[in-house]
Amino acid sequence: MKIVALTGGVGGAKLAHGLAQILPPEDLTIIVNTGDDFEYLGLKISPDLDTVCYTLAGLANPTTGWGLAGETWSVLSAVVELGGPGWFKLGDRDLATHLERTRRLKESQPLSLILRDFCQSWGIKQLILPMSDQRVRTMVDTVEHGSLEFQEYFVKLDCQPRVTGFQYLGAEEAFPAPGVIDRIHQAGAVIICPSNPWVSIAPILAVEGIKTSLKEKQVIAVSPIIAGAAVKGPTAKMYRELGWQPSALSVAQHYSGLVKGFVIDNKDAAIEADIKRLGMEVLITRTLMDSIASRRQLAQDVLNFIGTIL
Repeated sequence: MKIVALTGGVGGAKLAHGLAQILPPEDLTIIVNTGDDFEYLGLKISPDLDTVCYTLAGLANPTTGWGLAGETWSVLSAVVELGGPGWFKLGDRDLATHLERTRRLKESQPLSLILRDFCQSWGIKQLILPMSDQRVRTMVDTVEHGSLEFQEYFVKLDCQPRVTGFQYLGAEEAFPAPGVIDRIHQAGAVIICPSNPWVSIAPILAVEGIKTSLKEKQVIAVSPIIAGAAVKGPTAKMYRELGWQPSALSVAQHYSGLVKGFVIDNKDAAIEADIKRLGMEVLITRTLMDSIASRRQLAQDVLNFIGTIL
C-alpha cells in the first residue's frame, strides 16, 4: 500500500523514519511543512525539511533530534564574536546545506528540485516533498510581541510569549509542490504524524488544494500529546493559551471531519470513547518514540491499524 505522511518537527521526523524502515521506498511519500522556513545570516533555512532529511539519512543529532551528529560550532562562534546574531544554532557542517540551498534558490531553482538532489546525495530513497515551492510564512500572534515569525517565537524567544493565534501568510496564493497532489491521490492512506497541529500540520493543509485532496482519503493522525503533555515543543502550551484543554482529545477535535482514525498512547486510554464519539476509530498503543526500535514499532502499529479500517 502506498502511504503519504504529513510531517514537521522532531516527532514527525521520528515516525517518518519508522515508516521508512518498514515500507518499500517507492511506497512512502513524505510531505514536509515549510511554513517555518526563514532567512538567517543571509541564508535560506528550512528547519523541518532538514530535520526530516537528516533523520532519514541517519545523520541527525540523536540527543536533540535536530541538526547533525558530531557537529561543531566554530563559524557561529566567530560570527557572534564579530557582533552577529547567534540565537539560531547553525553548525559548521549544517552550514553547507544552507549555503548550497541559498545559492540554488538565488538561481531561481525550485525548492523541490533542490531537495530531490540533496536526498540523492544523502542516500535517501523515499520521496520527500516540500509542501510548496512558494513561500509560506507561519506567523505566531502573541500577547507581548504582536505577530512573530515562527522561528523568532520558537527559538529566539524560547516559546515564552503567550499565543493568541496563527497566520499562514502566502498559503492561499501558494501551489502544492510538484507531485504532492498526485502522491496523495495515489495513496491508500495518509498519516498525519505526531507533529504540532498548529505550526507543523496546519500550514501544509492551508496550501491551496491539499486539504481538499484529503477529503476522500483514509486519513489517520497520531497524537503529539500524551497524558496532557507534549513529548517535545510547545504544543500543549499553545492549546492551553488558545483556550483548549491540552489533551489527545483536543487534538482529535482539532482534526474532526478530516481524520478517520486516531492513535493515542496507552496513558490516554480513558478518553477512547470520547474520541470515538467524534466519528473516529481509535488505536491505543505506545506512542512514545524513545528509540529506533520504538519508531519502527509505532509505524508498524499504525500500518496495522490502517489495515483494520480500510
